[in-house]
Amino acid sequence: MKQRAPWQRTHTCGELSLAQKDRDVVLNGWIENHRHHGQLIFLDLRDRYGVTQIVVDQEAKGLAAGTFDTVRRLGAEDVIAVHGRVRARDADKQNKNRSTGEIEVLATAVTVFTEAETPPFEILDKAEANEELRMQYRYLDLRRRPLQEAMAKRARFVTAIRNYMAEHRFLDLETPILTKSTPEGARDYLVPSRVHPGKFYALPQSPQIFKQLCMVAGLDRYYQIARCFRDEDLRADRQPEFTQIDLEMSFVEEHDVLDLVEGMVVHGMREGFGIELPQPFPRFDFEEAMETYGCDKPDLRFEMKLIDCTELARRSSFKVFAGAVELGGIVKGICAKGAAEKFSRKGIDELTAFVAGLGAKGLAWAKVTAAGLEGSIAKFYEGDKAKELCAHMAAAPGDLLLFVADQKRVVHKALGDLRLKVGGQLGLRDPKQFRCCWVLNFPMFEWNDEKQRWQFAHNPFSAPVDWSVQDFTRDTAQIRSRAYDFVMNGWELGSGSIRIHRPALQAKVFEFLGISPEQQRANFGFLLDAYKYGAPPHGGIALGVDRLVALALGRDGIRDVIAFPKTSMAFDLMADAPGGVSPEQMAELQIASTAKRPG
Repeated sequence: MKQRAPWQRTHTCGELSLAQKDRDVVLNGWIENHRHHGQLIFLDLRDRYGVTQIVVDQEAKGLAAGTFDTVRRLGAEDVIAVHGRVRARDADKQNKNRSTGEIEVLATAVTVFTEAETPPFEILDKAEANEELRMQYRYLDLRRRPLQEAMAKRARFVTAIRNYMAEHRFLDLETPILTKSTPEGARDYLVPSRVHPGKFYALPQSPQIFKQLCMVAGLDRYYQIARCFRDEDLRADRQPEFTQIDLEMSFVEEHDVLDLVEGMVVHGMREGFGIELPQPFPRFDFEEAMETYGCDKPDLRFEMKLIDCTELARRSSFKVFAGAVELGGIVKGICAKGAAEKFSRKGIDELTAFVAGLGAKGLAWAKVTAAGLEGSIAKFYEGDKAKELCAHMAAAPGDLLLFVADQKRVVHKALGDLRLKVGGQLGLRDPKQFRCCWVLNFPMFEWNDEKQRWQFAHNPFSAPVDWSVQDFTRDTAQIRSRAYDFVMNGWELGSGSIRIHRPALQAKVFEFLGISPEQQRANFGFLLDAYKYGAPPHGGIALGVDRLVALALGRDGIRDVIAFPKTSMAFDLMADAPGGVSPEQMAELQIASTAKRPG
């Protein structure tokens, strides 16, 4: 049995209570606060488990010689070991906000490991330093309790996922990090090869092809907590390197994947964060989601669905409505319950400007009163017409009605985003509530205005709903894929599909996307070859760990749930990366840079 060194802790700074009263203990940690009161010195000692108050009494029996003078010289963030005895704190001096608030440790000796310089910012629960400074000294920022709690809960969540997947017979398999560059949408991070001059590896945007090859290999249930890399423009919910729960299953249909993932997410949220998710998760067809919520990632924490008013508008005397319908457009509206008095005319003008920024020509509105309607459309809807409109909108006095008339795409975009904005202003998007859903049967292809061609909507490996389709050039926009998204609180957290497992069909999809037979061989040859030797029907999904954890913890972005994130410019302020390399390294790799040196 190994001997414990005298300075090593017997307990953490978060676990002592009255149960350990009169017990001799050793604590290790960082000094959070240091207070002098004559012959008494009070220290708050911190580790990642909590904080314990230490009392150093110059007159106490058993205090080691020189200890009081040593402690008097210490300061914030010094790292020490404290030997002492647990005692109860007076009732009027207990700290109810601390798990150790009923006790304190009367020190008998202190060992100093390191004395810290004054930190560039104060280590406080509520961050007061600017974000760039905190990212530069991320190891100090990580001492703050909110970040440490986020890291601990993230770890518990991931462990729960691993346990769940093991219980469901999944194999935890690692796929290559150094792989081949393939066109998957975003730009690849490239790694030059020293032993193959002029050639490059790519860091994986996802393990997509390799997990499908696992299915061809007969490994039937694969998963991985996978690191992925994309060289794309960043925002609050993106980082150049990120983590996803990646899985694939053989001999399955959509419902098999969705049922498994639903159980996995419910288990992970419960074990990791103590959050119970309402089940079952609703499942929407893509068209249903767009028609009802105006987007393919609906926030179900509140109602306020989009209501089609096109037929009412067709016979309306309001020319804006009737004219839009005549031109082949639609009219839809939302009913904000009890919001009539919460939006002034100025507030409605702001909503009008908001939808204008989304491409809408305007915003029609009305407030419902006991006497009828008030607002921009009131004179066109009086008497029975007002009653008919209110009945159609399920509106009652005190409600606010908002309408957009335009082409379907514009109406859905404007009203979908407006629904979220109004819901947020009314406090309906409670970050402590969680509502999940699935959206299925996405379009297989989408039109790229910039490149003037069709491209895949999810990925080029998603199977069509109709396996018999032979010509993708006919009614392209109407072709649906067996792709599905997992959505929580209006965030798309996972995307997957039933895959194409027939080589001839996969080749046809590539051909339609403009990938020539030669490019197919160069980029996907090993996958197409594998299909020739018997590929089972299979499907899977990848869920973003960073986004899911951020949402569970009520964070606006993902940086605070990643130990060492990068800036919006994909720069690591702490490690000063990316950085230059020596001419010798460049020469060894037989590459040169055309970038101009600063200055």
